[in-house]
Amino acid sequence: MTRPIEALISRANLQHNFTVVRRLTLGARIMAVVKANAYGHGAVQVAEALASLADAFGVASLEEAVELRDAGIDQPIVLLSGVFGRAEMQEVARYGLGTVIHCAEQLQILLDTQLSQPIDVWLKLDTGMHRLGFTPDGFCQAAARLRTAEQVANRVFLSHLACADKPAADLNERQLMTFRNTVDELGVRNDEGLSLANSAALLTRPDMHFDWVRPGVMLYGVNPLSGEVPLPEGVDLRPVMTLRSRIVALQTVPAGEGVGYGEAWRAPGLLNSSSTNPSRIAVVAAGYGDGYPRHARNGCPVLVNGQPAVIAGRVSMDLLTVDLGDNQAAKVGDNVTLWGEGLAVETIAEYSETIAYELLTGVNQRVKFSYE
Repeated sequence: MTRPIEALISRANLQHNFTVVRRLTLGARIMAVVKANAYGHGAVQVAEALASLADAFGVASLEEAVELRDAGIDQPIVLLSGVFGRAEMQEVARYGLGTVIHCAEQLQILLDTQLSQPIDVWLKLDTGMHRLGFTPDGFCQAAARLRTAEQVANRVFLSHLACADKPAADLNERQLMTFRNTVDELGVRNDEGLSLANSAALLTRPDMHFDWVRPGVMLYGVNPLSGEVPLPEGVDLRPVMTLRSRIVALQTVPAGEGVGYGEAWRAPGLLNSSSTNPSRIAVVAAGYGDGYPRHARNGCPVLVNGQPAVIAGRVSMDLLTVDLGDNQAAKVGDNVTLWGEGLAVETIAEYSETIAYELLTGVNQRVKFSYE
């Protein structure tokens, strides 16, 4: 019998979230971003569930793209960070992929490489994030070269937003203006596309949708708006991953006694006091060795058979401890939801001083994945 921790992945919720995106896009095509193993959910399984819905898939590396091709995914697949050498460019053509070109070195690799077939190129403009992409002048020069290159089938011009999760940030307007001004100067042809919106912009900025939108974390049921802004009315995102385990032991801890490493939590009351009831502590088979955050602080919520309880003590590699409070019915073998259905992963991220993206992508191979 294996450890009881598992990640339950809901295909129905994934497909529901995609239909939310489709309803919001006003006719734009949709690239479903499945990089980093589909944000920890299983890239092949997610792509299979969305194969009849998505117009394309976005990945971070050639290896991620080949995994999807080998699994029978035949939709367009785009390398969002581009290639890292000439041999990879040849593989892009061999597998019928598309790639981002974000710098002069990648552009030259493309133009110097004889390919087995032309590929789709997504040319990236740096509009203010200052991570990847050409300057406006360099972008226009690169686009002109791509328009005459025999290696290129189709062209899409894109940029990436730095502060879309904060809708009031001034940079959003500056990036949009730079994007518009640059593509206007270039003169976009009918057979060329534009792409700017990620999940957050997709929700709040229809003027940024253009021809392609690139939803990522919202497909997996996470609010991308930094918790600062509620989801727009009528937008119902549902959690795709539910991480759960079971109680493997129960402890009765006298008042004033510590629990776990460093006694980071103590049962309420004075040590050796007979006037304070002891605390009932559940030991759960989950820890940072599985991807649950070690820095989840005391009070971080869990659900025990659907009833609220809280982390008590430091999360260890294989186990964590939970204060059951007044729940006298809990017993060994009961289900414990760590995040997902009924308990947003964003809440756990807040208690752990991180982001939901890190938690989802951090669930590792020790955890059994089940798809329903």
